[in-house]
Amino acid sequence: MVIDDLNAIAEKERAARKKTVIRCCMAAGCMSSSSDSVKKNLEQAVKDAGLSDEVEVRGVGCMKLCCEGPLVGVDPKGALYEKVTPEDVTELVNTIKGGKTKLKRGDLNHPFFKKQLSIVLANSGEIDPERIEAYIAADGYQALHHVLREMTPKEVVETMVKSGLRGRGGAGFPTGIKWGTVAKTQSQQKYVICNADEGDPGAFMDRSVLESDPHSVLEGMAIAAYAVGANQGFIYCRAEYPLAIKRLQNAIKQAKTLGLLGSGIFESPFSFSIDIRIGAGAFVCGEETALMGSVEGKRGVPRPRPPFPAESGLWGCPTLINNVETFANVPPIYRKGAEWFASIGTEKSKGTKVFALAGKINNTGLIEVPMGTPMRQIVEEMGGGAPDGRKIKAVQTGGPSGGCIPSQHLDTPVDYESLGKLGSIMGSGGMIVMDDSTKMVDVARFFMDFCMDESCGKCVPCRAGTVQMLHLLEKILDRKATARDLAKLEELCDMVKNTSLCGLGQTAPNPTLSTLRFFRNEYEELLQPDQFGPHGNGVAKK
Repeated sequence: MVIDDLNAIAEKERAARKKTVIRCCMAAGCMSSSSDSVKKNLEQAVKDAGLSDEVEVRGVGCMKLCCEGPLVGVDPKGALYEKVTPEDVTELVNTIKGGKTKLKRGDLNHPFFKKQLSIVLANSGEIDPERIEAYIAADGYQALHHVLREMTPKEVVETMVKSGLRGRGGAGFPTGIKWGTVAKTQSQQKYVICNADEGDPGAFMDRSVLESDPHSVLEGMAIAAYAVGANQGFIYCRAEYPLAIKRLQNAIKQAKTLGLLGSGIFESPFSFSIDIRIGAGAFVCGEETALMGSVEGKRGVPRPRPPFPAESGLWGCPTLINNVETFANVPPIYRKGAEWFASIGTEKSKGTKVFALAGKINNTGLIEVPMGTPMRQIVEEMGGGAPDGRKIKAVQTGGPSGGCIPSQHLDTPVDYESLGKLGSIMGSGGMIVMDDSTKMVDVARFFMDFCMDESCGKCVPCRAGTVQMLHLLEKILDRKATARDLAKLEELCDMVKNTSLCGLGQTAPNPTLSTLRFFRNEYEELLQPDQFGPHGNGVAKK
């Protein structure tokens, strides 16, 4: 494969495009509502209408507004039809001939769509994720060619540093610094791992990227491998994502066939292979050292650090670990330049962030916005606010490791530092909205129950501390707790946060701590009156 071959594939794909394209969402959410049958019926309806020569029915990835699926778009009309059933397709195809329809039509000028800036999701909902030719026609693998033929590994690392990209898995560590550390570590064998073990309740960003644009992740991994000197990569994906795994397997096979993975990529000395490892659903395996243990065939439990994976990771070799969204950001950076990427976002949080909007909100689905976008714009304008006229009470970010941000702080810009000041984290991108009917102690109990269940049990603070914190939260909800129990809960939160071995235990108290900070009155109202005063005012009876 040389650049002329790549360009020839792109030109052939573009030339084959038909006058009208009907895009049918084939991501997991819409497929669960029979979008596969919608696509099949669309193909037959186009054939029956004699439009096969001018209309293409294309299966695409996530079209973002998941609550209205199955979604079908018609180009170049720019129409979006919502909740399309297999029985609606004849009427939909008739609209191409100018016919009228009563099908529910989406508003592409709605803030949900208009205020998005797509980098990671640029191809999502546009290209067929099962055809490498579609990705190549969207400038796919151009960045890899540019890197391999025109840049040294050192220059690749320097470009990543200049871009300001930070890890999208949650911690927000500068990607360029991580790459540079692995690159400088001397070893004959190095590895690159893509962490696709997305386990936060309500999060589905990485799954959608893998289902919608798998080649962007493969290309990003290949560029990273060239930068750090690795020749083997692994994608660690949870078994609960069968469609993502299927499309990854297909993408890897296609890339190998065209010589975009394997030996001598683009006739350079660089060789890189990727294999998939399937996780069994343990939340702790999202922690990088536990993940590596699982890849090695061992029990997935965290390891003490140092040494860090960049120095001694998979099988004792230097290992680079980034998550799906981080790798998907890589190709655009090398196509458009570090300065372009660094111009988006805030001073310390560059680029965009993909969020999965879920919970008590009208518009649920995927959004991608520049870092620093006010949370109010996300949940009230793009998300459409809470249903049934209710008010938004809080927004939970960061999954079980995050915190609950109250409505009075909705004007907070969404970036790593601002969320940290409120006791929450960016996390991988889950954003769960709660309305004024939500009981915040219940929320804390839910996440603590999750963390207790997912604790690997290796260290005592997490193994025993989460159990005791859950018992105290249940005691409070049962109205059997006293002021002393509340103080004990806070003491346990501090102990578990500061003494646990890995990120799961260290962040497990965050939902409880944030709800105590902003909704303490809801805890106090549940305490025994004879121990804590009749009005929940924090003054114990003498």
